[in-house]
Amino acid sequence: MGDAVGQMLASAVGIAISPMPLIAVILMLATPKGRANGLAFTGGWVVTLAAVVTVVVLVGSGLSTDSAKPAWAWWLKLALGVLFLLLGFKQWRGRPREGHVHGPPKWMQAIDRFTPGKAAGLAAVLVAANPKNLVLAVGGAVSIATSTASSGGKAGAAVLMVLIGSLCTVVPLAVYLFGGDRSARVLGEWKAWMAAHNAAIMMVVLVVLGAKYIGDAVAGLTS
Repeated sequence: MGDAVGQMLASAVGIAISPMPLIAVILMLATPKGRANGLAFTGGWVVTLAAVVTVVVLVGSGLSTDSAKPAWAWWLKLALGVLFLLLGFKQWRGRPREGHVHGPPKWMQAIDRFTPGKAAGLAAVLVAANPKNLVLAVGGAVSIATSTASSGGKAGAAVLMVLIGSLCTVVPLAVYLFGGDRSARVLGEWKAWMAAHNAAIMMVVLVVLGAKYIGDAVAGLTS
């Protein structure tokens, strides 16, 4: 299991510090239906991330028929690494320029009218339809599937990946539920900081992961 955990950890952390779901759940928690929508959003995030990771791990494990990592895994890792770098470049190019402020997306402006069903649906979209989160999830799951761990080790690593990748929604919800009177101020400070540094955070994560994936792939293909 140690090999599988080590392979996926960087991707799981990258998902966990993704600013968009954290900002979304904090905005929901500040609405009149905050508790219901926050629980629904967190549940939708965990279930969708678990589904993506499970499918990729099962398919990838089925394609890996021996103990050695197959050549396709290295080529896929190389492609994902290049994609990480391209997404990082796009993130940096799209950052707000000095003196310019980007308005929030339309779905953020409508969050106060969300039902729990819409909240869960938004979480699913942010996992499965957001390119950055989807690529991070697939990359981590492929690393688990092609590791040398046993089936049980891969299952444990997949569960751990989902838990780590869900911290961006679980932690704000826990602060809201158990933080008392200070929770609103703490969550507001988190939201403001993440919104201000969104582009820089994701750019660094994507570039670092891209370099790691490309380095691993080149080493594996040339060994």
